[in-house]
Amino acid sequence: MSEHLTTVAGVTIDTRHFIGGERVASTETFTDVSPIDGSSLGEISRGTAMEGAAAVAAAKAAFPGWAATPPAERARILRAVADGVDERAEELAIVETNDNGALLRSHRRGIMPRVAHNFRFFADWLLKLDHEDFTTRGHTNHVSWDPAGPCVLITPWNAPLMLATWKVAPALAAGNTVVLKPAEWSPLTASLLADIAAGAGLPAGVLNVVQGYGSEIGDALTAHPDVRRISFTGSVPTARHIAASAAAHLTPLSLELGGKSPLLVFADADLDLAVDLAVEQYDNAGQVCLAATRILVEETVAAEFTRRFTDKASRLRQGDPRDEATDIGPTIHPRQLEKIDGFVQRALAAGARAVVGGRRGEGHYYAPTLLTDVAQDSEIVQEEVFGPVLTLQTFTDEDEAVRLANGTRFGLAATVATGDPERAERVTARLVAGTVWVNCFFVRDLQAPFGGSRQSGVGREGGNWSFDFYCDVKNTVTAPKGWKVHG
Repeated sequence: MSEHLTTVAGVTIDTRHFIGGERVASTETFTDVSPIDGSSLGEISRGTAMEGAAAVAAAKAAFPGWAATPPAERARILRAVADGVDERAEELAIVETNDNGALLRSHRRGIMPRVAHNFRFFADWLLKLDHEDFTTRGHTNHVSWDPAGPCVLITPWNAPLMLATWKVAPALAAGNTVVLKPAEWSPLTASLLADIAAGAGLPAGVLNVVQGYGSEIGDALTAHPDVRRISFTGSVPTARHIAASAAAHLTPLSLELGGKSPLLVFADADLDLAVDLAVEQYDNAGQVCLAATRILVEETVAAEFTRRFTDKASRLRQGDPRDEATDIGPTIHPRQLEKIDGFVQRALAAGARAVVGGRRGEGHYYAPTLLTDVAQDSEIVQEEVFGPVLTLQTFTDEDEAVRLANGTRFGLAATVATGDPERAERVTARLVAGTVWVNCFFVRDLQAPFGGSRQSGVGREGGNWSFDFYCDVKNTVTAPKGWKVHG
């Protein structure tokens, strides 16, 4: 086997970059490690500024042709990419599970179908993208969406392919070219996506994939003068660096950042439903930006809620994510595990009480944890842990519930459990969040705007919002008196 190929669960993956339709190796590599057992999944080409610049140059060269491609043809190719994802869905699922530790059953049943849907949705939306013409003093206004140019898309490790294609699909549908930089802890399915896209007929240079550390390749991408859009999902500190890097050329940014979302449980809620919603926050070992990690319960039902929560959480099975019976898999990386445990141990030392968990397991696993007796201004309440760690606080009325819910620097999402529709309307109107769920969680439609408030992000994507970001929106105004031809 070539030194640039690796095999994961029988699936062969090229570990080189994909630039201008060709595989390109770097002189240095980094080791990709499975969180399941710490085994090596392969030596991955470690990009530098040179590969970053080459990828942007390839995207720039391919842009005029792809931008001029009729929308119907762009849509056809995107649907072919979706078909390719469907054909390789099982391979993608098993590779992703080995690479980031999320449940195989979730990848099979939900994630990979959603990846294909991302391409089909934006292909369809492209063909119906329209703004009704309107008149101003007899003049006709016509709104159109012009492709912006090469886009740099930087994606996280917790849902690698799904979150990448949330960005890739609309960027390509809009007529842009793309440089995709996946997280170094989970790069493998991005490489497979490059193969699938090429097989679907996507022209060379329209989608480029570069791997490596942000500190070594990131600035070459985000500070490049030929990049016209940057979309990033990740941490607030990294976003600040990207924003500073992009500022020199005023490159527009879309940033989906951290969260410390609340789940508000009122006394009139269906407690069994509320408990189900709370336990669901352990999904993907708590490595979900939208997770409602701060459980806020009305004081009169807090004891009963805690009893039911403890009972349900105790029945969760943690183990190998390839096992269909597993409910919670591993934490992605030893560094992340140390970070999680540090948060918990500092909270316990400060007086918090672990009602559930509060300890490390073997390997990369951290026990599902619920901490009580925590202060609103404590680190564990204010900072994103990004692991299977929840806190529980109580409130006495709506005003206090909203004050606690809004009492962080974040504003990505919120969940409300109540049996009173009027209360739901009052409370949701006061919550600072990009998405609010009432008596449900993680219902996500690509037609809807998605993004965060405060330090949870900048901008919105989804439906028309995606095209507004990935395009230069143009208004053409035509005089009412017709045309006079000069000969």
